[in-house]
Amino acid sequence: MGRRPTFDAAQVITAARDVFWHSGFDGASLPEIEAATGLSRSSIYHAFTSKRGLFDAAVQDYLDTVVAPRLALLRTDDGLDAYFASMRSELDALDVDSPRRGCLLVTTAATSAAHDETLAVVVNAYRTALTEAFRGALTARGDSDVETRSRILVTMSVGALLQARVDRAEALAVIDAARALARGWESPVTTP
Repeated sequence: MGRRPTFDAAQVITAARDVFWHSGFDGASLPEIEAATGLSRSSIYHAFTSKRGLFDAAVQDYLDTVVAPRLALLRTDDGLDAYFASMRSELDALDVDSPRRGCLLVTTAATSAAHDETLAVVVNAYRTALTEAFRGALTARGDSDVETRSRILVTMSVGALLQARVDRAEALAVIDAARALARGWESPVTTP
């Protein structure tokens, strides 16, 4: 019979998630993961079967603790503004050296998902969920062009998350522009 783990799996997953969030799957080295989690390579492999197993657990944690709450904002009465306000607030509050800049899934899309079909499925599922949430928010307020506008807002959201990794000021500007654009769509434009 094997020994019981003497570590808190949730803490290990969160620590590893931050390493993957910062470096991506390919860029995260095992020594870096060992240092962040406090586990040896053998303990990581014993508990998660591989670096990929730990990454998969970190992605699920990210979906549950970061993505789901933000998507839930889009189902509120003022969902679009609440979503972008939350993004802005979280990004603005981060230390410039924080590993949590940007988005774990956007980083994954830009690196590993390009050559890993399983990761591509996860990234595409995120994009689909984000698009559906924007569609729902736009539909709920009676928007006239849900398909086009949801795609624009998804693109701006993802763009801001990608930009957050290198230029916080520009990411905040994109978020502000998305909020202003979404607010502008609330009033129908009439032509003379």
